[in-house]
Order: sequence, then structure tokens, then C-alpha cells
Amino acid sequence: MHNSYQAGADPIGWHGTTILCVRRDGHVTMAGDGQVSMGQTIVKGNARKVRRIGAGGAVLAGFAGATADAFTLLERLEAKLERFPNQLERACVELAKDWRTDRYLRRLEAMMAVADKDRSFTLTGNGDVLEPEDGVIAIGSGGNYALSAARALIEVPGLTAEEIARRAMRIAADICVYTNGNIIIESI
Repeated sequence: MHNSYQAGADPIGWHGTTILCVRRDGHVTMAGDGQVSMGQTIVKGNARKVRRIGAGGAVLAGFAGATADAFTLLERLEAKLERFPNQLERACVELAKDWRTDRYLRRLEAMMAVADKDRSFTLTGNGDVLEPEDGVIAIGSGGNYALSAARALIEVPGLTAEEIARRAMRIAADICVYTNGNIIIESI
């Protein structure tokens, strides 16, 4: 069997984390695992990839990809939120425009999931500001596993956004070798 995957062929760092955002019944929960990998080596198991940002911590942000690049983007998004308070969509669109057109930012290798009490978005370096139809966002190497699990669990009556996120992240951690079970949760 020939494996054609090459670590360098992944330009946005998908092989490093799992971030999941679940919106249900007026609540939003963002979860991220704690694993930091360099190639096939686990460097750290308790990284914090989900944070509260903005005035009063009203916005949840999670990132996947190169850590320094993600922190640069978080700082830029916080500046946009200061400029456009309580306007998450506008702040995200302004960041995406900068990210797409600024020569320095264009080279950043990261993705972000952000949410406030009303809306959730995925931000990419291609200028994308994507809002999910079903209130579920997932990014990173285990993102598709977490997304699938969360979409199945959202159909189960009585589960909260946090319960769905915790269960879906456990499933992703059991499947994805770049995702661990040290889950950080933030909820609004």
C-alpha cells in the first residue's frame, strides 16, 4: 500500500488539533483538545486553543494551525471587535479582507472558529467567513470526526450544547491521532 500523504503538503496545518462549536437552545459551546504535535511527536497535551475574547469575553474563539499565526489572528480579531463592538460578523469580514489582501497575513497558516451569543463563523485565509446552517462548526485534523458526531448527537433530545460538544470531542479523540482527550470548554 502506498501512502501519498506528505506532512509538508498540508498548507493550513490541519494535522494539529480539533475545535468544535455547537449552538443549541440559545447556548453556544466551543471545545478544543489540548494536543500540540510536531510531525509524529506529541509536544504538549494541555494547550488552550479555545479562548474568550472581546469586551467582557463575549466572543468565543478557537484556532487550528500554526500557533504563532493563530495568536496573530486572534489579536487582529480582538482589534476588529474593539473597532466594531457587538458586531461579530463585521469584525470577521474586516479581518478576512485584511487576511486576504495583506502580504504578511496571507502567509499565516491557521483557521479560526468564532461565536457570540447569536452567530458562529469559520474564518479562513482564503477570505472565507462561513456561517453554518445547523449551528455546528468544526476545524482541524479531527474536525470532520467531531462534526459528524455532533450532527448525529444534535438530533438527540435533551442534550445540551456542552454535552454534545463533550461527547463529540471524545469521539474525535478516539479516532484522530492528532487529537487528545484533554478538552477545554467555553460556553455562552
